[in-house]
Amino acid sequence: MRRSGRAQLTIARRGVAALAVAFATLAAGCAGGDGKGEATGAKSSASSASERGAAARKQLRTNSLVPLEGEAPTPELPVTVESSDGRKVTVEDASRILPLNGGIAEIVFTLGLGDKVVGRDITATFEEAEDLPQVTKAHDVSAESVLSLEPTVVLADTDTGPGEAVDQIRDAGVPVVVLDPADELSDVSTRTTRVAQALGVPAAGEALNERFARELKAARAAVPEGSRPKVAFLYMRGSAAVYLIGGKGSGADSLIDAAGAEDAGVAAGLDKPFTPITSEALVKAQPEVILMMSKGLESVGGVDGLVDIPGIRETPAGMDRRVVDLEDGVLLSFGPRTPLVIDILVDRLHRG
Repeated sequence: MRRSGRAQLTIARRGVAALAVAFATLAAGCAGGDGKGEATGAKSSASSASERGAAARKQLRTNSLVPLEGEAPTPELPVTVESSDGRKVTVEDASRILPLNGGIAEIVFTLGLGDKVVGRDITATFEEAEDLPQVTKAHDVSAESVLSLEPTVVLADTDTGPGEAVDQIRDAGVPVVVLDPADELSDVSTRTTRVAQALGVPAAGEALNERFARELKAARAAVPEGSRPKVAFLYMRGSAAVYLIGGKGSGADSLIDAAGAEDAGVAAGLDKPFTPITSEALVKAQPEVILMMSKGLESVGGVDGLVDIPGIRETPAGMDRRVVDLEDGVLLSFGPRTPLVIDILVDRLHRG
């Protein structure tokens, strides 16, 4: 939801801070404050999963980030870092940062450097970035728009393009640090470390990784004992007639596993990230729950439209109408907000 005015933004940030305190309390509960560790968390998993899931949904609805506690870090520069395009890049000034990827932007803001960000790409949809000038048209970077903002460092990933635009930015003398995409949970800490190093705040990167690990551990501790539902991730765009089921390497398989469930596509032997949906594939996968992006579910007419797709109704998930959807920009973002995704999945995937 879009807000305007300094007072409203202050109220929103206070709300986010309060939610952060709530999460810290829940995390302590899951960790077992009486010294019994994760065993205590396992015994109270049903209630803790519900509480954490509700808190996560509330926090995601604010569309705001929770930065690291304390004062913002001061970049110590210059630094020279390895770029994923095979170059060594020296960053001498981080006063005007331009991330060309929404997940990278989330990391920069969460590290506490959001006041130094001068622009955004189309995938940076969180509230703190919404008033920044956009430098992409569709998903293509406009070199002219980037250079007009006079960035002192640009952060991109290997999917950023077109290549000619990136070359034009680099040829203008702007340091461009290219990162590998984050496609699964294990990539988040690596990307955070590399962003923090490139901006001269490695200690902040370590602190954010530690926080991420704590939050993820607390979310996973709430998985009910003995529950491991089969979950199929379906990527659909009804208007374009795109109907795919996720398999090994889809990204969703990493989230499903972290939430204590089994990826139905992987279990059915789908060794590619995505495979066109067929009735035979669905019957073989036999998912008990279907996981989708919200816009994808909307594009096929909601749950009613989904179960009318050939093969869906014959699955346990289709018969029970068990469908879980999450906002597109968050589900596979693989960044600081991913533990919230796991909290929600732990809660919703394991419901009877």
